[in-house]
Formats: sequence, C-alpha cells, structure tokens
Amino acid sequence: MRATLSIRTVEGFDAAKGLLERRWPKAKTFDSELANYVGAIIEEVRRRGDAALFDFTEKFDDVKLDSGSLKVNPEEFEKAYSEVSEDIVSALKTAKERVEKFQRRLLKRLSFECETEGVKIRNVVTPIRRLGCYVPGGEAAYPSSLVMIIAPAKVAGVHEIAVCSPPRSNGEVSPLILVAADLCGVNEVYKVGGAQAIAAMAYGTETIKPVDKIVGPGNRYVLTAKMLVSRDLPVDMPAGPSEIIVLADELADPREIALDMVSQAEHLDGVSALVTTSKEVAEKVVEELRHMVSSLPNREMVVRNLSRNGFILVCKNMKEAVLFVNKFGPEHLEIMAKDARRIAGQVTSAGLVLVGRWTPVAASDYGLGTVHVLPTQGFSHVYSGLSVLDFIKRFSIVECSEEGLLKAKDTVKVLANSEGLLNHGLAVEGRFDNA
Repeated sequence: MRATLSIRTVEGFDAAKGLLERRWPKAKTFDSELANYVGAIIEEVRRRGDAALFDFTEKFDDVKLDSGSLKVNPEEFEKAYSEVSEDIVSALKTAKERVEKFQRRLLKRLSFECETEGVKIRNVVTPIRRLGCYVPGGEAAYPSSLVMIIAPAKVAGVHEIAVCSPPRSNGEVSPLILVAADLCGVNEVYKVGGAQAIAAMAYGTETIKPVDKIVGPGNRYVLTAKMLVSRDLPVDMPAGPSEIIVLADELADPREIALDMVSQAEHLDGVSALVTTSKEVAEKVVEELRHMVSSLPNREMVVRNLSRNGFILVCKNMKEAVLFVNKFGPEHLEIMAKDARRIAGQVTSAGLVLVGRWTPVAASDYGLGTVHVLPTQGFSHVYSGLSVLDFIKRFSIVECSEEGLLKAKDTVKVLANSEGLLNHGLAVEGRFDNA
C-alpha cells in the first residue's frame, strides 16, 4: 500500500516554536550507546590495523579484502573510465572547474599586508599536509560530493589526499567515485567504509597512512566516529540530513516551490519546508505537492520525508518569517519574494542562501560553483560551509622597526606588569637601555 502525503501546516511564529526545539543549540543528540559501539570499532582498528579492516568489511559489506586489494590500483581506475559515460565525465569536469574558480578568488583574498607605525604584518596561508576524505559509496554513489570536497583542497595546495569509500557488492569502489577522484587529483583511494574507515585515516594501519584532518559526509556511524577521533585530529562540521527552507511571499510560484521541496525530500531523512507570508501560496503548494507525488521518481522516499520532516509555516509578515528562518538556521535557504536581495541581507544563519526563482538548490548541488557540503540541524549558527579555508593554516609574519617598538614599549610594559609577567616588559625595555 502506497503512503499518502500529509504535510503539517502551522500559522504564526509562536505556533512554530516547537520546530526549533530539535535544532542546535537546544537539541542534544549525543548517543552514548552508539558512541560505545563505534568506539569499540575504532579501538579494534587501532589495535589490529589492516586485519580489523578486512574483518569489518566482510561483516558489514559482505566483501573479502586482503593487503593486495585494499587500495584501488591503476587498472581499476582505467576500468572505471570505461564504465562511465563521456557526459558524466564532462559534467564532473565542469562542476570541478566552477568550484575551483570561486575558491581561488577566496584564497587570494587571504594574503595581505598591514602596516601601522613601523610594524609590518603579513597574513600568510599554507595548506595542511595530508587530508583524509570519506565518500559514501556502496550501491549509491555521490561523485559530486567528492568534487565539492577535493576541488577546494587542491586549490588550497594540499599535496596528499586519501579517499575512503565502501566497496559495492562486487568488491569494487563505484566507478563514478573513482573517475571523480582521478579527475580531482586524489593520490590514494581505499575500499573501506564506515567507522572503520575513519579510524584507519585517523590512526593509520599497515596500508593506510594517518592523515592530518578528516572531512566528508556519512551515516550516523561515520559521524560518531568523526566526533570520537576529533579528540586527536581535526574534522569538518557536523553534517546531517539535507535541508531546505523556501522563504516566499505572495508573488512566488507554488509549482516551483513544490519542485524544490521535492528535490530535497529525495535525500534520506531530508527536511523540506516553506515559510511564507501568503496563506494562498501555502495552500497552492500543498495542492502541487499532492499532485506531483502521484508520479514522482523516488516517490516513497519523498512522501515519507515530506510527511515526517516537512512543514509549512504561514507568517503574518516578512519580518516574522525572517526571524524564524534565522532561528532555524537551515542548510539551504531559497528566497522567492520581491526584494529578495534585500531580504538576503537580513539573513544571519544559513549554510547557503539562494536568491530568486532561477537559483534552485538542485542547481547549487551540482553546477553553480558553490560547495554543497554545508552545516545542517541548526549548526549554521556556528559553522560555515566547506571551503578552501578548511584546508589551510594561517599565520602572521611580523617585522617591527626600532621606532615601531619604541612606540609600543609603554603599552607592553603596562600590560605585562598588570599580569605579573615583568620579564616580558624588560625584554622590550632592555633594547633601549643604551639608546
């Protein structure tokens, strides 16, 4: 029996407050039982290395590996190209080039010099040494996610990049993942997934060299593993199910709103919502959704997510609507309203803001040049989307003249003495004793 669509509609900010209870910082999602389970896997990999990876891969993926098959070899990359169409290769190249163009501009803006009263300070950026990237795989592969992660890392100048992705039932990594990895210049790809892959990249095995940072999306086991190893090395932002809020007024097209809500609802546990100032638009969107779902691809997933996680909020005005959006902190925010650019300037928390009817989330996921690895579950209040900034280190180069140090001398002495660090002050004053 097919599931029927039932999406909840609420009116007014006060009626929607319950929707914020499951968002950061109010929601507490730590699962001690899951953490203990994943922690045991991590310790097993630390203790037994490759042997543990072989055992877990056979247990969870029903694939037998050995020391000769854990790492993807050159022949497997060549075979992957024979299984992927030229159209897909071309699309991956285009997506990569567009991401790189924006990231290069961002990186360039980070190098600058500041001079004040005889003190020159240069801001310098250098890449991290070795990156570990987790890419979900198995029977469902997302090569676009690999491109969105690796392209900024390569722009940053990271020289060593290792990718872990679970094998399919035939014992091979998806050819889509391998082609994307090759196009992006990945150095190593390993046929291992789950928490065991995170452990291997964090602590190393006989075959997999440890990395300096781990990035990439995954299921709750992968996310928990990243959280646990973050005590020993940095990881990227928390990333949960995909989310969209469409912020619309009475001029928005209900069909286009419905199309975009449906597109995000085909992600596992995806959240799709409309926040609008028009009750009429809200009603028409519901009609469009009910009409669409009768013949949609991935219908069961879409209907389940819209019914469980979707909602429509009707606000009394745009000020109230923006207030809710800022408190919700969505991963993706589409603005379909008059003065959309002005409204975008009022947004304080969102992973990505898309302005106007010609900027749908689906396009940003693949081909506009933005990166689609973004904070979810309200974490856009404190995290930014993945970018070249996640793969660099910043430090300053300072050069002070004699005149500059003389002007700073009294400030140094007063503050150093106030903290009881008298020798700090003397280290500066002593340079002028014979002056």
